[in-house]
Parts: sequence; C-alpha cells; structure tokens
Amino acid sequence: MDKILRFLRPILSFNYNYPVAVLSIAIITAVIASFFALQLKIDTDLANLLPKDNEHVLALEKLQRTVGGESEMTVAIQSPSFADNKRFAKDLIDESLELYDERTDNYFFKRADFRRETGMLKDNALYFATSEELQDITEYLQDEIRGSKEEANPFLIDFSGDDEEEDTTSDEKLEDFEESYHTIIPSEYSMSPDSTILLVNFAPTGSKSDLTYLEDMFATYDSLVTALNPASYNKDMEVKYAGRLKRHLAQLDSIMSDVYRSFATGISSVILLVILYFFIKKYVNYRRGSERHQKHGFWSHVLRMPVPFVLIGLPLVISLAWTFGITYAVLGMLNTMTSVLFVILFGMGIDYGIHFYARYIEFRSRGITVERAIFKTYDNTGSAIAVSGLTTAFSLLVLILAQFRGFSEFGFIAGIGIILALFCMLFVLPSLLVMFEKWNWILVNSNTKEKQKSSSFKRFPYARTVMAVGLIISAVVLFNSPKLSFQYDFGKLEPEIEEYDKFRAIAGQAEGSTKRNPAYLLADNRQEVKQIVDSLRYRMRTDTTSPTILEVQSLTERFPSTQEEINEKLQKISRIRQLLEDPFIEGQEDEQLDRLRRASQTTEPVSIDEIPDYFKNQFTNREGEIGNFVIVYPSVSLADGRQSIAFKDDVGKVTLASGEEVYAASTSIIGAEMLDLMRSESPWMIGATLAMVFFLMLLSFRSIKWVLIALLPLLIGLLFLFGIMICTGIMFNLYNLVVLPAILGIGEDNGVHITARYLEADTKSMGEVLSSTGQHITIGSLTTMLGFSGLLFTNHPGLQSLGVMAVIGIGMTLLTALTFLPAFIQWLEDKDWVKRDKITF
Repeated sequence: MDKILRFLRPILSFNYNYPVAVLSIAIITAVIASFFALQLKIDTDLANLLPKDNEHVLALEKLQRTVGGESEMTVAIQSPSFADNKRFAKDLIDESLELYDERTDNYFFKRADFRRETGMLKDNALYFATSEELQDITEYLQDEIRGSKEEANPFLIDFSGDDEEEDTTSDEKLEDFEESYHTIIPSEYSMSPDSTILLVNFAPTGSKSDLTYLEDMFATYDSLVTALNPASYNKDMEVKYAGRLKRHLAQLDSIMSDVYRSFATGISSVILLVILYFFIKKYVNYRRGSERHQKHGFWSHVLRMPVPFVLIGLPLVISLAWTFGITYAVLGMLNTMTSVLFVILFGMGIDYGIHFYARYIEFRSRGITVERAIFKTYDNTGSAIAVSGLTTAFSLLVLILAQFRGFSEFGFIAGIGIILALFCMLFVLPSLLVMFEKWNWILVNSNTKEKQKSSSFKRFPYARTVMAVGLIISAVVLFNSPKLSFQYDFGKLEPEIEEYDKFRAIAGQAEGSTKRNPAYLLADNRQEVKQIVDSLRYRMRTDTTSPTILEVQSLTERFPSTQEEINEKLQKISRIRQLLEDPFIEGQEDEQLDRLRRASQTTEPVSIDEIPDYFKNQFTNREGEIGNFVIVYPSVSLADGRQSIAFKDDVGKVTLASGEEVYAASTSIIGAEMLDLMRSESPWMIGATLAMVFFLMLLSFRSIKWVLIALLPLLIGLLFLFGIMICTGIMFNLYNLVVLPAILGIGEDNGVHITARYLEADTKSMGEVLSSTGQHITIGSLTTMLGFSGLLFTNHPGLQSLGVMAVIGIGMTLLTALTFLPAFIQWLEDKDWVKRDKITF
C-alpha cells in the first residue's frame, strides 16, 4: 500500500499547488454525472433480481409475450342497492372506455368485464368437461340408476353393507365435477353474497413499467369517478379501485418516500454529528495551545462550525455523483435493495474524510505547516484509510460474482462508491484544505509540548476481565446459534398499503374462488400440453410428502379441436343424455340431476367464437387463439417462502418425452427461485467476503499474526450481533442478508485503524491509541450507523430490517474494537507474547 501511495503522491502535489483547478474539474465532472444519476429509476420487479438467463425468468417473459401480464384494475362499488350499483357500473364502463391518453395516442383501457353471459355455458357445460369428468358423471348416473332400481325392488335384501361406501364414492365423483362446473360457470356478476358489493374489471392498454402511463391513468380515473358523483346514484355509495398496477405504483411511491425520509434523517444526523465533533475537537485543541496566539474568540469558532462538514461533505457528494452516474451507465436502474445506497454510502464514505481531517487537525495543532500536515496525514493516516477503504470496497465487489442481482448490484454500487469516496478524500479534500487555510476558515493553535495532554492511562484496564466476558458471550452465542432463523413470510417484508388493504377488505367479500397465484407452463403443441398435464397429475397422486398442487387446468383438454376428439366427446355426452332419460331417474327432482340435464344438451360442435370472452380470455393468447399452456393452482399459501419453494419444486420443471424441459412461470415462482438462490449463495458470498478481507489485510500487514488480531473486532462483533438477534427474535430475511457481507467489509475498518495506529513507531500506549484513533473510529462508525439509521424510519419492513441489522452489526464491531481488541493486545503485552513491530503499509 505504501508503494501505491508513493506512486500517487504527485497527484497530491498537484492538489496542493493547483487547488482551484482540481476542485473545478471535480465539480464539473460531478455535475455531468449528476445529470445521468438523476435519471435513475427504481425497479421493484422481483424477476429482475434473478439472472437474465434464469429459466423461470425466460418462461415468465415468454408468458407475458404470448399470453399477457397480470395487469388488471378492479373497481369495487358498494351500496345497499344492487340496482344502483349496476346502474353506476354501466355508466362507469361507458365513460372509462372513452378515456384517452394523448401521450401514447391510445385509450387507457381496452375492455371491461362486468356481466358474464352464462347461459351458453350452462347449456353446454359437459362439452367443456374432461374425459375423466365425463367418465365420473357416467359412473355416477349408473350408480344412481342401480340404486333406484334396488329401492324399487321390494324383495331385495342387502347383506353386503357396501351401499354406504358406494354412495360415498359416487358422491365424491360428482363433487369433483361440481367443483369444475362452478369454475367454468361462475355467477353472473362478481358480487358479495348480500349483493351490496359489485366488482368491475378493466384491462389497461399500458405496461406497469411505464410509470408515467400509470400516474396519468389513475389521475384521470380519479377525476372520472369524482365527476360521476357516486352519491348521486346512492347516498351511501362508495367506489374504490385497486389491482396489481395500483399496488405496484403505491409500492414505488412508498419506496421513494422511504428513500427521501431515510435520506433526510440519516444525512441530517451525520451532518450534525460531524459538525459538533469537529467543533469540540478544534476548540479544545485551540484553547490548549499557546495563549498569545489565541486571537479568535468562542463566536469565531461557532461561525466556522459548518466548515468541517463542507470540507468533508463536498468531496463526498462529488464521489456520490460519480458513483450513481456510473450506475446509470452500467446498470441503468436501481432495485429495491440498492435504492437506499445513496444515504448508506454517505454514512460510509464520510468515515474516510473524518479520519483524514481529524489527523490533519492534530498535526496542525503541533505547529506543522499546511503543506507538511497534508503530506504527513497522507503518508500516515492515508495508508490506514486506504487499507480499510480498499478492503471494504473489494469485499463488497466480491458480491458481483453472485447470480442473485440483489447481491451483485448492491456490491457493485457500494464497492465503486467506497473507492471513489476514498479517492476524493485523499485527492480532493486536500485542495479544499489549502483553500480554506488560505481564507483563514480553519482556526488552529500550536500546542506546546508542555500543554499537550497525554493519555490518562497507559495500559488498558481490566484486560483479562473484558476478554473473559467477551469469550464467554461468544461461546454462549455459538452454542445457541441453531436458534438463528430465517423469515419466510413474504407478507411481513412488504410495506402496508393502507388504501390497497381497505380495497381488499371490500373486494374480498365479492370473490368466491379460493384459487390464487397460479403458475403457467407453456408448451409448443397440444401433445406437449397433454404430457405436462399427465405429469403434474401423476405428481398430485403420488406425492405425499409435499402435496402443493390443488388443480391442473388446460382448455386444450376441455375444448376438443380435432374431428376425432369432437366425435368422441359428443358420443360421451349422448351416452349421459341416455342415462338421464332412464325411467328410474328421469322423473326425479334433484338439483344436481337438473343441472346435468341442462348441461348435456350439446349435440353439435361448439365453435371458439361461441365461447363467452370472460371464460375464453383466461385460456387464449394475445391473438385470441387457444393457448398451448397449462394452469396450475397451489393448494398452499405462497406467502410462506417454504411452501412457495415447495410449490416451485413440484411444478417448476416438467420433462417431456422428448427430453425437453418446460419451466413454470409466475411471480410466485420467481419469488421462490429468488429466495432459493439467495439461501444457496449467501454462505458462499459471506465466505468469499471474509477471504477477500483476510487476503487484502495480509497484503497490508504482511503478518498473519497481526491480521488475525485486527480481525478480532469483526469476528467477535458478529457473534455479539447474532446473540442480540437470538435474544430479540430478529430473523434473517432476503433484505438484511444483502447487508451482511457489507457489515463484514465495514466492520474490519475499526480493527485495521486501531492495529495500524498501535504499530506506529511513536505510539507509546494503548491509552494513547484509544484517545486519538479511538475517537476517530467512534465518530466514523457512528456516522455510518447514522447513515443506515435512516432506514429505521421507513415504512418498508424489508428495508427497515436492513437498517436494524446494519446498525446493530456496525455498533457491535465498534464496541469490540474499543474493548475486546485493546484488552487482547494488552493481555498479549502482559504475557510478552507480542512485540510492537514497525509495519509499513
């Protein structure tokens, strides 16, 4: 590291001689980078956190191209009068379909689903039954006829006792068809049982990725609903609307609000801490100096309170502008996990400026000239912050190797940001120091040797006790480590959208189907569809360990397309009609038999054009043709990540007879794949980060002994973090796992600074190390913690957990750097097992 810094020394000389030019170049390039950085948008699509070549991602993209996306908007109309609800719905549909988007030169909505024409399907329901269902109905009717014959025979005596079992089997067969019947033929309107809530579904023409379209659409729709004045239809009428698009936009607004809130909270706290720390430090040093040189009073120092922040903050802002300008050029977007990196990097990057400026003030207080103080700070503290900064940066850049883009993009942006922040603190901050010293904005006073305050203690007190307590706590945590758990409930990691929750509470009363979150498997032809259906149904019958499949559907197996299939189905329906005309059941008054009588009227083939749109749309592609895809409904709640992964394992991949593999697509499958990938990669990423930290520290210290000593605060601090998690019930999740490698990179800083300062030739005691460098790492860690602390006040539980993990983790590494590390070194000194080697970084 010393050779690298010597190589770059001419840049520092240029800084000192031409400070205005250096600062001008830095600011101009930062302004240009800011232009691009401000164009960054936040992508909340989970699919984009997986590799682009992931099979499930490719399947979802194919699904969206072929069938379309899940982009429906639902309107809930509530009032005591169903007639008023219908009247308002009809007017609303007429007006909504006329809404025009001037920007895209297109209508906002392409269709509305309101009233379902069910008569045609009721008359031809058996035409849409599967072969298995038709066989079950046939056997049911045969059982009914046989039972009626037996009841009609006065001389029949049953000695078998099997009637009840046969009746149960027969009823089960009919129940399976009844369930399918209600799926095919829902109620005429989507409404609540008491008819007070009516739902209308609209299909927007735009995409959820077009935020301007969404904002314009919902703003226009708000105006339309207000103009229609629902109270004029019924004084108690309420109209609410939502859907995936509305939730998507609300989540984006919530995240942006969280970003601004965390930015304001975190950065204002950091600014306040830096200003107060350097005001106190500089004023105390000034008062300790020569009394005859104390030309400035207290208020002169007060007026210059913002100076330290400007000195450190301006280079940091420049580095952030460069970082996010590069981010725009390379990635083009931010994701949910990287959206808060600006405030995080602000807290992390300012650490290097604090160390540099604090040490510069110490050298200036000794009467050293500006030029010598800058170069001396660069040669001494510059080495330590370069080691810690590059170690942190490269430990984060290791994450680029991850397939999970939550890791890789977080590592890329954070790693680049740390390097640029380090560069600005080493080569832009000195220019500001020269200019501010010239303008007399930095007040220093030379301390005489007699007035320089020595440390209040030479050796670290209670070293053995501190070590024993630390080791005991670490051992207890290791013993209880199996209690660390992972949060699999996705619902607890998403922000609560109050408006959406209210809508769901109302609309949920009008939704009778329990089928949610289906997965889709796309095939190339009908033969492949049949293979997929047969394979999945075989899994349903044979899988007793994790039965996650509720139902497998495909219109290709319900709607015959070839003449042979049509003739076969019409023959089976004719056979059912014959059974229904049997004298023993023909006159029976039974709701189920009446439904079957109507459903078996089909005598001619049904064309695709005769099928109502509401039923056909779920099985057709964008061209209106019957799609070669299979719909699979889960039998478990996919809000639980473990069940979601189990469902993915059950339906995620089907191998055809040809050996070709077909992959399932849905947002739930994507979420499960992401969670699975993150769980598998996390141990490797953490291990790779630790290995990189160790390797870079070894290059710097060139001593395994001192590398291990410097790593102690990180290792013990992590155990303390895990202990707090166990005691408080904090769980790992897909958000805070991302920051764990970052904690490793950040946490080693403190050990590096303490150890490096201890090894300096002029250091006389651990007390002196803690009174100087101890202050610097405390303020540096506090600023980083404050940067993360802004996330504690967000509405997003996932981002909140990220902040909690970071604040506690960094806090624990700071605590162990100030206590356990000095105690350990003191214990080694007492045992005479360590000597203070002079190590050049």
